[in-house]
Amino acid sequence: MQATLIERAALRYTPAGIPVVEAQLQHRSSLVEAGLQRRLEFDFSAIAIGDTARQLAVTELGSELGLSGFLAPRNRRSTRLLVHVLEFSRVAAPAAVQPHGKPQ
Repeated sequence: MQATLIERAALRYTPAGIPVVEAQLQHRSSLVEAGLQRRLEFDFSAIAIGDTARQLAVTELGSELGLSGFLAPRNRRSTRLLVHVLEFSRVAAPAAVQPHGKPQ
């Protein structure tokens, strides 16, 4: 999936010393469903752990990223899903980001 990095928390560490960073990303795309054009636009929460967290922590806001990972509940008792980013690459130069985290 491709998404734009719009917000990012500070890098933190688990009690075991593993780096973690949480972020908000925005996906925008178009596709055809049942013969009709459909535009997708949504923000989603993500988390990266380990070396991926270190890399994401220094990635510029507004960067367009190609992500791979998986969906999982935020915690054992939650029904809210969180994207766990296993790896990512930058696919375009950063877009200008407004103070509220929305690309211009």
